Amino acid sequence: MSTAVVPDHPWLLPGSLAPAARVSRRTPRDWLVDSLAFLFSVAWVLLSYGDSMRPEPEFAMNLGPAWLNQLDLAIGLLVSVALWLRRRWPVGLAVAAAPLALFSVTSGIALLIILFTLVVHQRLAVALALVGWHLVTTPLYLAIRPDPVLPFWAAVAWTLLFIGGTVAWALFVRARRQLVLSLRDRAERAEAEQQLRLDQARQLERTRIAREMHDVLAHRISLLSLHAGALEFRPDAPPAEVARAAGVIRASAHAALQDLREVIGVLRAEPAAEAAPERPQPTLGDVPALVAESRTAGVRVSVVDEVTDPAAAPAAVGRSAYRIVQEGLTNARKHAPGAVVTVRLAGGPGDGLAVEIRNPWPVGEAGSTIPGTGTGLVGVAERVSLAGGRLDHGRDADGDFRLTAWLPWAPA
Repeated sequence: MSTAVVPDHPWLLPGSLAPAARVSRRTPRDWLVDSLAFLFSVAWVLLSYGDSMRPEPEFAMNLGPAWLNQLDLAIGLLVSVALWLRRRWPVGLAVAAAPLALFSVTSGIALLIILFTLVVHQRLAVALALVGWHLVTTPLYLAIRPDPVLPFWAAVAWTLLFIGGTVAWALFVRARRQLVLSLRDRAERAEAEQQLRLDQARQLERTRIAREMHDVLAHRISLLSLHAGALEFRPDAPPAEVARAAGVIRASAHAALQDLREVIGVLRAEPAAEAAPERPQPTLGDVPALVAESRTAGVRVSVVDEVTDPAAAPAAVGRSAYRIVQEGLTNARKHAPGAVVTVRLAGGPGDGLAVEIRNPWPVGEAGSTIPGTGTGLVGVAERVSLAGGRLDHGRDADGDFRLTAWLPWAPA
């Protein structure tokens, strides 16, 4: 199971970037920033109010009567307190405070902070509309409260520079946060895709092992059924022969139970669980043992081995050839009991490996009652296709059932 990466110091991140599972509405950093913004705005309110009450103000002309300056002081303090709401209702606060841009000196810093928040967190269309309002009202504000030092157009340029610098800084912060969020989203998606690939690979491996066990189990069950049928139809067999058949049945049943246990274990295994060690896979050199096992069960098998160098066969080629022979012998026991089965192996490095299993077509309804899923040849065809080979099966011109396959074998 994937786990999200937690930063070392999440309290240093803003609420929009901190992990959502560990963060409330404000992080410690947000509280610090909001506190500094509030104190900075209040300081400007007191400074600008004190300057406006002087006979010769330095920042802006006073409004005339003292009560208007006191009203401006109250408005500045009110907007400074409202800064604590800028994260929750940024658009509403900006719209409500927009008329103050026409005349209020004390709320100047608070208005810049509100614009900054708006550009960082809201849609650009809404943010730029309110920024445009402040740009349009700048000449009107300076007409109402002219600067006592700078000429009109110089004061306009200076004010626009402040607003433009605030907006540029806000756009930089916005772009940086969006970049961090996109990188985090990309990392989370990459981690999720990696986990999905691991799960798919694990599931494919489990399916492959289950198919391997299915082929082996079908082979074991067919041998078991064949020996049990022999005992059923020959109750007068010599005791030694009965004991030998019973021993083969016991061994086949034990092996079948072990294979079945492995199949169920593979299918029930959790994705995160450690897989049990896989048993050694068969190779081309194990085909004689497979044929001997079938002969012990009473199947007449003729083998023609024309492979030039069996020991040099790649593991994948040998395993596929073994499974093809296994499926061919199993089909012969099921559908043509008593028939002579011919197994032919030919080829070598650079020429490929040819596998052929042939048996006479059963006459009438002589097929065995051994049950099957009917998907054995489908699995073999898929195995051969994945190996880059060819598979053909069916009744040939001589009336025999023939299963042939060719597997690529790279030159040494």
